[in-house]
Amino acid sequence: MIPQNIFSTISSPSQTISTLSGSDSSSPIHFNKKVFSWTDRVYITIYAPDFNSDPNIIDEIGVTTDDKITVSTNGHSIPYHLVETGSNTGIFTGYVTLTGDPTLKGSTGVDGQGTNPTGIESTCNPTCGPTDGFLPSEGDDGITVSFEYNRNQVVTGSAPIHWNTGKVEWLQSSYPVNGQGVVQITDPDMSLNPDTINKFDTNVWSDSDSGGIKLTMTETGPSTGIFQGTVYFTTDLRSSGNRLHVTSGDTVTAEYTDTTLPLPHSPSDQVRLTTTTIVGTPLPPLEQAPVDNARILDSTGKSLDKVSVNQQFQIVSDVTNQENREQPFAYLVQIQDSNGITVSLTWITGSMVPKQTLNLGQSWIPTTAGTYTAQIFVWESITNPNALSPPLSLQIQVT
Repeated sequence: MIPQNIFSTISSPSQTISTLSGSDSSSPIHFNKKVFSWTDRVYITIYAPDFNSDPNIIDEIGVTTDDKITVSTNGHSIPYHLVETGSNTGIFTGYVTLTGDPTLKGSTGVDGQGTNPTGIESTCNPTCGPTDGFLPSEGDDGITVSFEYNRNQVVTGSAPIHWNTGKVEWLQSSYPVNGQGVVQITDPDMSLNPDTINKFDTNVWSDSDSGGIKLTMTETGPSTGIFQGTVYFTTDLRSSGNRLHVTSGDTVTAEYTDTTLPLPHSPSDQVRLTTTTIVGTPLPPLEQAPVDNARILDSTGKSLDKVSVNQQFQIVSDVTNQENREQPFAYLVQIQDSNGITVSLTWITGSMVPKQTLNLGQSWIPTTAGTYTAQIFVWESITNPNALSPPLSLQIQVT
């Protein structure tokens, strides 16, 4: 709550300048946000009941030498005036529009395609306001409002200006084949004009079309900083416009390159952000490449019920790629004796085309009689042991 006599309480004759932060609840100067982006609209409110000179009219402040208002960013400032919110309120408001700094991104533009903020600054004669002020700003900057409410008596309010780290996401984790999916990018730094709906392009591709498409991201409303683009998935047609060719089970990736990063990044830094979704009904991990029909075969391919010491044989099973895309795999066979001690561990790696079934086997020569257990695993790879199938077990009797 602002005291009604705030100006008289800080205007003692011995005090020449009073500086109050805009984040201080006791300050008469307030903003609509605690932190702004470089092209934000900054709404300013000054509580100044002493300047409600006529309760029957809407007053102004900042129009005379006795109530000067200055709005500033780094290296830029404009004289300003604000208007009362209504007759006899003593509350004065207006807004200034930040216009960024196009030199920070140069000819490549903030979006990599030549688009930049305007960086314009208002020419005021004698003052600007309450809604027509434009000020350049950088990605690491601040905005300050100073109000000289009496000769050499000044209060100030300030707020930081920072770039933001963007965020990219699909609105759903999976989408139907021949349906449509929505990509959302949140980055206030790309809302370059708060009066319009801003747009930029980003990249989207699928397993079936690694070249992908350029997707137009459209702001959900003026100055929201939230952008969305709709991708239409097709299994029959080539990719074109916002239509992307896919196959059921594809992973679809959306990419956003953020070139406006907060400190400690420099203006020349950028970061590549990606997000994925699945097209079609994704298979559970253990159903992607199931293994079955485990059996023992001799060197001629004949089935064996038991084997002899020093006899070479193969442990064979069938592995099927249930995905509609190429599936790399590692096929492992571990053999343990009756005490649970591993006596053999071998593997092979490869890749299966969609719906392909392979007969895979590993050979072994037992040197001691006994009962052994063969365990068969199918993983994505030796270094990435994500199971593509439940393991199989097979007992082997060696005599």
